[in-house]
Amino acid sequence: MKSFRFRLFAAALAVLMGSAIAKSQTTDAPPIRPAHAPGFGMGGHMEFLSKKLNLTDEQKSQMKAIMQKEHPALQPLIEQQHQLDLELRQYSEGGFDEAKVRALATQKSQIQAQLTVEETRIHNEMYQVLTSEQQSQLKQMEADREARMEQHMKQAPPAPAEQ
Repeated sequence: MKSFRFRLFAAALAVLMGSAIAKSQTTDAPPIRPAHAPGFGMGGHMEFLSKKLNLTDEQKSQMKAIMQKEHPALQPLIEQQHQLDLELRQYSEGGFDEAKVRALATQKSQIQAQLTVEETRIHNEMYQVLTSEQQSQLKQMEADREARMEQHMKQAPPAPAEQ
């Protein structure tokens, strides 16, 4: 239960981090969206959390500074993951070569592990910016989301039986 809550907390901070990354990117090059970033706007999540947690301007600027500081470490990993996704796509659209797909999948899993470590470290830094009241509020939001997800999963129709 506790590890699930931590994962939800990490997901909420990932959203916060993702929106900060999106805002901190320059317009020189088109942004490369990581495969794990949903298509809907990450900036909206940052604003949502900012309003829900009533972040001060100082907290917002501290979080933005964290993201600007960490962006150079994340960007190469995100770009590598994007490139691997493009390479994998050719095997789903063209000829399939299991050995090459496995090699690419192994590379992708290593990059995802590095991204997870970096993102978790960044989430921790950002979490430390929050007051204890905001931390409690965020934990409650995550618990509420977890309860909604569990309820949704209970209502999901069973998977069809394989024949």
